[in-house]
Amino acid sequence: MRISKDCRSRGGDTDTAMLAIIIVSWNVRNLLDRCITSIHAALDSAGIAYRVIIVDNASSDGTPAMLRAQHPDVELLEAGGNLGFAGGNNLALRRLLAGPARGDVQYVLLLNPDTEIIDGAIVELLRYLEAHPDIVVAGPRLRYPDGAPQSSRRRFPTPGVFFWESTPLEQRWPGNPWARRYRCADTPDDRAQAVDWLVGAALMVRRSAIESAGLLDAGFAMYSEELEWQLRLTRYGRIVYLPTAEIIHHEGKSSEQHPARRYINFHRSRLRFARMRYGAGFALLLKRFVVAAYSMELAIEAGKWLLGHRRALRSQRIVAYLALLRALVGE
Repeated sequence: MRISKDCRSRGGDTDTAMLAIIIVSWNVRNLLDRCITSIHAALDSAGIAYRVIIVDNASSDGTPAMLRAQHPDVELLEAGGNLGFAGGNNLALRRLLAGPARGDVQYVLLLNPDTEIIDGAIVELLRYLEAHPDIVVAGPRLRYPDGAPQSSRRRFPTPGVFFWESTPLEQRWPGNPWARRYRCADTPDDRAQAVDWLVGAALMVRRSAIESAGLLDAGFAMYSEELEWQLRLTRYGRIVYLPTAEIIHHEGKSSEQHPARRYINFHRSRLRFARMRYGAGFALLLKRFVVAAYSMELAIEAGKWLLGHRRALRSQRIVAYLALLRALVGE
């Protein structure tokens, strides 16, 4: 059964505390439609009181109109601009945790709009938190649309990770031990396990832990915000990966619309977290490395373009790398 905007059940009694599902969306109207439909299919007969809150970050693809026409029962918050992942979720969390129904909401699911629920994944995550009061966050196994497993378990990054994960060095040595350990590739992904943090595509979080740890840090425009947030949340309990709960994730459908901006956001956020975690000196060293590494990549891509090798791809990368270097050098 769903809960309408005034939090009253449409059906009979429920047997669990209310769940709030928050989705921050930007220009992925069709995927969002499928996501909401999958939520209702998974929960409407589960005996769980729930509400769905959509934060639209100023989409230009008709998302608000689609929601009003196809899903009038969801709560739509129009941000009026692109607040990013952290800012969008915080907008909903502030209203949710300070509103009249605050005491009813015991669990919050932060869910990406490019996800689809498989069977009872949400129910399983919620029941696990109910049964384990020492757990503050539970997350599912993510799968690509073709069914292949998607890496979502993480350890907190060591200094070496910043140089070897999602950088040109990893392109040269994708199986390096720093990135493998960071992604928990040295442990099986088919058993429930405590982890340092989880990719933020689907996070079931205990409300009391949010109140203790605080909201997400909106200083991260995109990327690393869920890492920093879960670092704070671990002060109040454990984080668990639950592979028997599975969710499809069409990865990066919002960020891929602007490749250059994706590079800039990723590395700015990574540098910001490095500064918070290891200090200004380490962050400066990392910044110099990133600038040097992508300057070399830019030269390589320019050379391949001059040789006529896949010029459309080379042009896209040249534009992205130039934008990244200008952003970092200009700071």
